Amino acid sequence: MSKLHLIQEIETTVKMVATTEYDSIKLALYLDDLLSNYRIIAKDTEMITNDNTDYIYMFLSSLKIENYSEHTLKNYRYELNRFTNHLNTSVLKATTGDIRAYLAAHSHLKTSTIVTKIDTLSSFYGWLVREEELLKNPCMKIKRPRLEKKVRQGLTIIELEKVRAACIDARQRAIIEVFYSTGCRLDELRKLDINDIDWESGSTIVFGKGNKERHVYLSEKAKYYLKKYLDSRTDDCPALIASTRNPIRRLTNEGIQYQVKKIRDVAQIEKPLHPHVLRHTFAQLSLNNGMELADLQSLMGHEKADTTTRYAQVSEERKQTAFKRFHAQ
Repeated sequence: MSKLHLIQEIETTVKMVATTEYDSIKLALYLDDLLSNYRIIAKDTEMITNDNTDYIYMFLSSLKIENYSEHTLKNYRYELNRFTNHLNTSVLKATTGDIRAYLAAHSHLKTSTIVTKIDTLSSFYGWLVREEELLKNPCMKIKRPRLEKKVRQGLTIIELEKVRAACIDARQRAIIEVFYSTGCRLDELRKLDINDIDWESGSTIVFGKGNKERHVYLSEKAKYYLKKYLDSRTDDCPALIASTRNPIRRLTNEGIQYQVKKIRDVAQIEKPLHPHVLRHTFAQLSLNNGMELADLQSLMGHEKADTTTRYAQVSEERKQTAFKRFHAQ
């Protein structure tokens, strides 16, 4: 039985005694009878640590059932472990002041990082309340810092060509072309198998956040370089993007990121380059070429249109073309 249930039973007992003439001996007898159903143990540091670990494990298990990605679960686990190490007591005893102190200890970090910490802790404590382990969420009184809405920066056509020219082998070029053509997230590309590609239609199905599936498409250029890469392989690994060292296996997220970093080092462009920048590039260049926002939203797997509109940075050239086309003289 949870602590909340125990509290509720004590409240009921106290109210029952309060309706009659107060008798401390009678109350003590009632509580003694009630608590005889429980085993009371004083918590030492080791037990607190074990309890915190158990709560984190159960919380992450519940998220896994809800189809949260392994990447998200890994980030939640890392943040909650950092918090409990700083707390040095049971998570059930943490106060709003404890959480503010933890956040203040990291005030030197970016605002977006602080917001992520608040969101993680709020989700965790919200789950503890729903599980009836706590009466209230200690994060409720903590306000999230306001984040500036930044336009997501992709590569220009010239920068994209520099990145293409910087690829030193068929695998690197295939990675760049597939990312740019499909707008895939890193983990979506990693999970793809060779047999997932429909070469006739130039499409494939990827599974995004919440395990939701969507169709994405390969350009003729992407198909050409992907086939060139696959023809160069002599292994029997089913993964679309594989390692080059034995044993040949599916390339990890870190492995793909490392290849993109190597490409950036050769390309020497000023902007950062990682898989999500190529996703931004797909979105911005598609919009600049006239793609409708609703179509882009579907291709990128966004639940909310507001997420897609962050990419709608209209170039000066596009604005000038639109003015000439639509302005009534």
